[in-house]
Amino acid sequence: MSTAPQPVIARAADAERLAHAQQSVMTLLADSSATGGALSVTRSTFPDGGDGAPSHFHTAASESLFVIAGRLQVLTGDEVVVLEAGDFVSIPPGLPHAFGAAKGSDADVLAVFTPAADRFDYYRLLERVVAGEADPAEIPASGQQYDNHYVASDAWVRARA
Repeated sequence: MSTAPQPVIARAADAERLAHAQQSVMTLLADSSATGGALSVTRSTFPDGGDGAPSHFHTAASESLFVIAGRLQVLTGDEVVVLEAGDFVSIPPGLPHAFGAAKGSDADVLAVFTPAADRFDYYRLLERVVAGEADPAEIPASGQQYDNHYVASDAWVRARA
């Protein structure tokens, strides 16, 4: 007897929220363990001009961003674009990218990784670093485990100046 697939439901009221740098907040919605490896989903809010993620890439996952509200500045390779509410970008594995709220605007963003890896512990590490409870050196050291590899980007540095 086979078991029918079950939906993954994440209730906003029950979701774990993490305080990140510059008063940004990440809401953990569904990780690989909940979706059978299909995807991982978070929602983040960034204050006016606030940084989201520095330049990095993933070797195995695509990262897709949907702007719910506000404006999001995004690096894709060497190009920097500003996405408005309702805009979407999907970044393939291997392509360096970064994002943060555009100057003069907050941003509310849904992020989806496909296929997923369990990344929620990475986001919890970021919160502990911001709170002074973990060593910042743990972030790059966890790159292989969480498929998050930081790279320099002059284009991103210029765009965020």
